[in-house]
Amino acid sequence: MAGLGVNIDHVATVRQARMTVEPDPIWAAVEAQLGGADCITFHLRKDRRHICDRDARLLKQTVSCKLNMEMSLDPEIVEIALELAPTQATLVPENRREITTEGGLDVIAHAERVAEVTQALTEAGVLVSAFIDPDADQILASRDAGCGAMEIHTGVYANACLPPDGANPDPELVATTLAEIQAGLQAGLDAGLIVHAGHGLTYTNIAPIAETAGFCEFNIGHSIIARAMFTGLKQAVAEMKRLV
Repeated sequence: MAGLGVNIDHVATVRQARMTVEPDPIWAAVEAQLGGADCITFHLRKDRRHICDRDARLLKQTVSCKLNMEMSLDPEIVEIALELAPTQATLVPENRREITTEGGLDVIAHAERVAEVTQALTEAGVLVSAFIDPDADQILASRDAGCGAMEIHTGVYANACLPPDGANPDPELVATTLAEIQAGLQAGLDAGLIVHAGHGLTYTNIAPIAETAGFCEFNIGHSIIARAMFTGLKQAVAEMKRLV
């Protein structure tokens, strides 16, 4: 059975909107675990737009389940990851102009740096995952760089299910993007990688992904935090856990 990773970045985003001390993402991590989360995910960005260094340190000390640090290949962030030694590090692209991570990491273009960072993290006892599009060449490049896992970027599928412009979903496009994810899953398994999935997954679009055997974990943030505003985080996590 696949596990549920809960991304708590959006809790920190609300806090940083007022540059104050609440809501505290550490409390959110605890509530998420009480709701059944198998993993807590956070992204320490270069610009510290939401999660900050203090959060990263306290999460390491507090989280009792798997701790997954999303991170760029930036030298400063890599050094922090080596010091923290989370259970897993997920390598992601990072653009300061983006609202959230858009698209997978181009492992092929950054193969040498990915291999360097992966080796250092692996030697520190950290499982390294690459957040990539469901592309066979990127999957093989991730394996060749030393990654032990990969996370399929599901954002294209999510946008097909709920188009950003408010249009009705195109069933053919939904089916096509779902098939691409399933093909990426199989390619990852064939390459000997642990396969996760995430980005844009919600209570209404998770079922077809969750029904696909082979995924180890689903990382979901925004949809869970949005529902938590009305139900509380523990219940919101428990509801998603049942769907997964």
